[in-house]
Amino acid sequence: MTADGTAGDGAAADRDDADRDQDLERLYAGWEDQVRWWDAAFGVIIALTAVALALDGTRGTQLAVAYSSMGVIVLAYLLWGARAARTRNQRLAVLYLSVLVIGTGVTVSQGGVASLLLFIAFAQVWMLLESIRYGVVGCVALAVAVSVGISSRYDFDVAVMGEVVPQMLVTLVFAIGLGLWFHVAMRRAEEQVRLLGQLHATQKQLALTSHEAGVLAERERLAREIHDTLAQGFTSVVMQAQAATAALDLGDDVAVRERLHVVEDTARDNLAEARALVAAFAPVALQDASLPQALGRLGSRFAEETGLAVAVETDRVGALSPTVEVVLLRAAQEAFANVRRHAQARSVVVRLGQAEGEVTLTVSDDGRGFDTEAVDGFGLAGMRERLRSAGGTLAVGPGDDGGTTLCARVPVDGQVGPAVDGRAGTGPGTAAAGTAAGEHERTQGVAG
Repeated sequence: MTADGTAGDGAAADRDDADRDQDLERLYAGWEDQVRWWDAAFGVIIALTAVALALDGTRGTQLAVAYSSMGVIVLAYLLWGARAARTRNQRLAVLYLSVLVIGTGVTVSQGGVASLLLFIAFAQVWMLLESIRYGVVGCVALAVAVSVGISSRYDFDVAVMGEVVPQMLVTLVFAIGLGLWFHVAMRRAEEQVRLLGQLHATQKQLALTSHEAGVLAERERLAREIHDTLAQGFTSVVMQAQAATAALDLGDDVAVRERLHVVEDTARDNLAEARALVAAFAPVALQDASLPQALGRLGSRFAEETGLAVAVETDRVGALSPTVEVVLLRAAQEAFANVRRHAQARSVVVRLGQAEGEVTLTVSDDGRGFDTEAVDGFGLAGMRERLRSAGGTLAVGPGDDGGTTLCARVPVDGQVGPAVDGRAGTGPGTAAAGTAAGEHERTQGVAG
């Protein structure tokens, strides 16, 4: 696709035109068979007219002229008419119909029973001419030719013409009405095919847009999950490895073992989180524990990793939906990550409470504080998106006694869509990946 999108638009238009052409081809798929029936009907009418002329008593020169005229009509049909019916060539159609009109008029002038030719003549006018205007003109020309032919047999007697002309006018009105109905029916069928083609194109575009939106939503969900779990875990592993290296340089074997123990536990937790993420499970911390218990474990692990004093205070909290627990757990993880990176704090206090239909999570530290606009990166943006999707809010600012306070509020009945909830995926292959990872999880277990 070009920068301005013209190439893509042109390709899409070509595809739409191709689809409409295919639909029209399907609409006229049986046309060849129909033309064969028209050939047969033409042959039958010619034969019946020839027999009727002979039985009606037409003899001598009149019969010879009538047969010659019908012979010319048959020859013109073989040369031009049959090809025009199959190829929709209008030039060939006009050539054949001109011969048909004149030939029918001449044949009728030799015997009145030759008016049987009108059964096929009027039908062929509408079958071969694709324009309504030309069809009407053809019918009028045919009616005039037949009227003149019949009148010429009686030397244009006024009384005879007074009978012939009204009869031909009735025949003409009927033929035009039938032809118009035929054309309207075919035009409606073509219009339906066109609209159906547009509908198919719109459905394809909608499906493509929905797929792209789903892929983008899944990509954003995975990015948030990885940031809130694996990336923070790896950050902890790096910091603990650096601490172990420093202790090793000092010859403090006990400190080295403690740091390596934390590295091992963190790596095991990361492995379990990775398996749960692939399998679209709930966060590992919530698989066998409530949110207060998960926050307590998270605080203990953070204290062990950083050496900070961490207090987790939980008021009476009722049963929460899994989606609310996921959102608040991720908020706490991001808050701890920000404390680790920016706060330079000595202590952290986590409070979880519930009041007036809302669950509130507050994380406060006594560090140096920070400019929320300067560091409002992917982590806080992702946290805000999670909370907003659940109908919640996020506030980050200075604490009452210095440091920073993060406050997340979520309605007790908050619901999170699959693109945000860490337990469900929307992208292609998520279900299959989840099934495979889940089987591995059940057979191997989660280390840690």
